[in-house]
Amino acid sequence: MAQPPQTHWLSMSFSDRLATLRKERKFTQQFLADQVGVHVVQIRRYEGGDVQPTLEVIRKLAIALSVSSDVLVFDQDERGAPDDFRMQFEALGRFTADEKNVAKQLLDSLILQHTANQLAANK
Repeated sequence: MAQPPQTHWLSMSFSDRLATLRKERKFTQQFLADQVGVHVVQIRRYEGGDVQPTLEVIRKLAIALSVSSDVLVFDQDERGAPDDFRMQFEALGRFTADEKNVAKQLLDSLILQHTANQLAANK
């Protein structure tokens, strides 16, 4: 999935984020409506903050805009892996159960070491 340009949209409301992402891709409201399968008036309502889309529409908007639904719904610090780790975490989904267990143990060890270092530094 293509990464969106790094702009200030990450701290916007859903309606502003949707409008900004649409404009960055040079999509008209009508084009986006056609891609999602809703009437253009609905896109205007979403962008105006008058109504919120259903989960199904959010999924279709994310696909049409080539972003994750998290990008549409959450601020940058609210949810999801940082962009520089996103591909690695997506790859974990293709691991076998044993490989996932090893990766989890490794991450748990790193997190524990980081926490211990933070606690020692704060003494």
